Amino acid sequence: MEELRTDRLLIRRWRESDLAPWAAMNADPQVREHLGAPLTRAQSDASVARYEAAVERRGYGWLAVEVRGSGEFIGFAGLDDVDEGAPVAGVEIGWRLARPAWGHGYATEAARAVLGHAFGPLALPEVLALTTAGNLRSQAVMRRLGMTHDPAEDFDDPDAPAGPLRHTVVFRLRRADHLA
Repeated sequence: MEELRTDRLLIRRWRESDLAPWAAMNADPQVREHLGAPLTRAQSDASVARYEAAVERRGYGWLAVEVRGSGEFIGFAGLDDVDEGAPVAGVEIGWRLARPAWGHGYATEAARAVLGHAFGPLALPEVLALTTAGNLRSQAVMRRLGMTHDPAEDFDDPDAPAGPLRHTVVFRLRRADHLA
């Protein structure tokens, strides 16, 4: 998973020049609203090192997203294995964008490209998406992608603190449904 292109976006491996805007995103309380406390620069940089290692090891992971016309870094999108402690298993699709990139359709556009890769070259049978119950913006993207929510699969994340970040909703999309 080296690079994916859409009309407006380039989804690619991380670059050194991404670290500062990524750290700024991770320090933004609004961007982190459904993720937990803002990250320090060291924590943010360490996350990129983990993402790159995962791509090297598995061939997929969280990739940087830039606007093709300007080269501006706006966030990430990609695939990751669901955490081992979760009561669901599989490969998760995800995205996170800087606030100025919200409301332009970039998350849906990037996620569609990632789904094309997941169900095309990777031939995954299914992709999951997980988020907090209160993250209605991400849930709207999931629905636009054709993902379905079964409340029976929702769970309380044992790694999240008590409160609004604990209850996790699960959306799924099967390859056969995506290709239909």
